[in-house]
Amino acid sequence: MAVDYRFLTTWLLESERAPVWDAIFDQKAWPSWWRGVEDVVELDPGDKTGVGSHSRLTWRSKLPYDLVFEATTRTVEKPRMIEADATGELAGTGRWRLFEQDGVTAVLYEWNVHTTKAWMNALAPALRGVFAWNHNWVMRNGGIGIAELLGVRLLASD
Repeated sequence: MAVDYRFLTTWLLESERAPVWDAIFDQKAWPSWWRGVEDVVELDPGDKTGVGSHSRLTWRSKLPYDLVFEATTRTVEKPRMIEADATGELAGTGRWRLFEQDGVTAVLYEWNVHTTKAWMNALAPALRGVFAWNHNWVMRNGGIGIAELLGVRLLASD
């Protein structure tokens, strides 16, 4: 039986929204700045706005396994929102939302997924907290990485 997870990550960056958007939108470059993203393979670039883009992502954390899933972008509202559907070892939806005020950008990432691997589902009652810690570790690394990439301060990460 699949186990549902709902995560909300917030990064607060001392940056205008446009460079933050560009970094998040350029998924193929994530492995160069986001510790935990091992590989991104673009399977289909989608239309000129990015809708329909389809990629295979490989993630690795402190836990001894890789997590592989595919993401297909269904909504792009530049520079405010990107929504994608995930299939594979995780299935569900992800949504990036970006807000800017006074030269500070808030990035909110909603990740509502369920696990599809039998071993993850079987161990979820005992390891749910570990899986959540793992997700938070990877997302913190994303906040640190994007701040370093842009040469800006990460004011908050949760």
